[in-house]
Amino acid sequence: MNKLSFAAGSAYTALLAFIIVCIDQTIKCYMPIGAEKGFTYIAFVAWAVYFFSGCTLNGGVRAAIGYLIGVSFSIVIILLAGLFSSTGFIAVPLGVFFVVFAVLYLEKAAPWFDLIPAMFVASGCFFGIMTYVPEATFCTAATVELTYGFIGLLFGWITITGKGILAKALEKNT
Repeated sequence: MNKLSFAAGSAYTALLAFIIVCIDQTIKCYMPIGAEKGFTYIAFVAWAVYFFSGCTLNGGVRAAIGYLIGVSFSIVIILLAGLFSSTGFIAVPLGVFFVVFAVLYLEKAAPWFDLIPAMFVASGCFFGIMTYVPEATFCTAATVELTYGFIGLLFGWITITGKGILAKALEKNT
């Protein structure tokens, strides 16, 4: 890759980052929670998830499935913690234990449902929303996370696809 191609790819990616921030500033007022905060960080994290998912459309779909599973299993952890509340200190750890076992089992048992890092990232973002956004409910947190997560995954695909097209066009002209 020559310097011109590298610089063009960098500028293209910076433009996409600019657009994600503009999207957040535009849609955050329509989100069911956190309208004064925005959730750009979730889109940026998901953008990175696309990259470590292999930078392919199939990897992106697996990551999206991982996000759905991660959010769903996070809700199950919270519900199990409530179920185990009589155990005190170990209520949440017990919920985590049972859910993580099930998640890790998916890695070998179910193709397309095996991108464990995406599930863990989605779960961490979900717990962040549930912890730091006072008005969050399961439904509102899931809506926000999946909206921004899918935006980030889409921008991962746009990044790789666009940079490939840009590089080919620049190679033809140099």
